[in-house]
Amino acid sequence: MNLILINTTDFIASDTAVLTDHRFEHIRSVHKPDIGALLNVGLLNGAIGKGEVLELNDSCVTLKMSLEKEPPAALPLTLILALPRPKMLKRILQTVSAMGVKELYLINSYRVDKSYWSTPILNQIEEQLKLGLEQAGDTMMPSVHLRKRFKPFVEDELPEIAKNTRSLIAHPYNAEQCSAPESIPTTLAIGPEGGFIEYEVNKLNQCGFKSIHIGERILRVENAVPVLLAKLFPV
Repeated sequence: MNLILINTTDFIASDTAVLTDHRFEHIRSVHKPDIGALLNVGLLNGAIGKGEVLELNDSCVTLKMSLEKEPPAALPLTLILALPRPKMLKRILQTVSAMGVKELYLINSYRVDKSYWSTPILNQIEEQLKLGLEQAGDTMMPSVHLRKRFKPFVEDELPEIAKNTRSLIAHPYNAEQCSAPESIPTTLAIGPEGGFIEYEVNKLNQCGFKSIHIGERILRVENAVPVLLAKLFPV
């Protein structure tokens, strides 16, 4: 936890917060601060700064907040991701949050098993995103949208979402090499394990999406996501 996220409900005064949950346990067991120590903190969806430890006991920690710095800039990206396997979904949510993605659409695809839409992890999305923010030192919560029907989403919503953006599909067949990094508005679609089927690729192409690849090696989705983001945007 490189940044301790503070919620508005944690404040007991304008500049003072009290933590009693897992954040308190982490501070007590990992940071082990002395009174007066300064910890990296950030207000969820707000500024970043320092929290001075005023009190630390067996049940809570009290921090005096000084929040003066803006969070890191977001990636200019909307990520369209076929719903991954539940075990993979946790890691991917943390990864995209840590890397600065702020708009994520989890969509259906022919190769997405119907059972994936019933996973309890879909009720834990915010928790996983916060873990990514804490890792990266960010505070701005990504927006996640669930779309269970591929065709209506691609035909009715995607053209407006992708309008005036660099629109790409990560697809290893009949594709161009991934271009040089650019910090420009981008919409990127990544398929499930096994990739989008031909019909889905064609529908995306009809929306103006260009197929790209990142080399001869076929990566798992959880590995392809960070590699693609690192290749498409300047580090």
